[in-house]
Amino acid sequence: MKTPVDIHTHHQFGLPGEAIISNPPEDFTPQKLCWYSIGIHPWEIRNNPIPYPTMKWKTFEKQSRHPQVLAIGEAGLDKRIGTPLALQKQLFIRQALLAEELCKPLIIHAVKAANELWMLKEQIKPSNPWIIHGFRGNAILAEQYIHHGFYLSFGEYYHQEALCFTPANRLFLETDESSIPITTFYERAAILRGMSTDTLLRIIRENIEKVFFK
Repeated sequence: MKTPVDIHTHHQFGLPGEAIISNPPEDFTPQKLCWYSIGIHPWEIRNNPIPYPTMKWKTFEKQSRHPQVLAIGEAGLDKRIGTPLALQKQLFIRQALLAEELCKPLIIHAVKAANELWMLKEQIKPSNPWIIHGFRGNAILAEQYIHHGFYLSFGEYYHQEALCFTPANRLFLETDESSIPITTFYERAAILRGMSTDTLLRIIRENIEKVFFK
């Protein structure tokens, strides 16, 4: 199977294996030659006093061990939704610990929760990579995340200064829910970073090999 170049998408289109397809557990039906991440998004527990029922969690744990699942996520914290942050943290920590147990990277949905994530990372002290997906913060926030050991993945919308600031060895690209081809994302990012598309593609492939296929 090929190495993916798009680390987070919700689409099934494109060539098999070129992207890591993000699925909630209930939608996980692995197809031949495809890569996946699987996780419980904080939006999934809105207005639910029980973050995730035991039987569903056991199924999720089993699915997470599937050889085509390269990462756990997207897990996360989102202060825009009505779900109490304490419940979100409870579910996030369970997924973070599972990712650590499986030695798989954790893909994170983060909305106005940087301080909480930095504190949780310090608390858990994971040895596996934590990746902020769809990063839209400015260069100052990017620098703070990098300082705390995170990787950053950029999608369709981002601050150009943040993308340029992010060290090459902490950088990923993704399509998420966009219909724009991942090749276009590479072309745009390469121009901003002052390098050829082929060079950027090689660098990010190396990052993906290191983080997702170690």
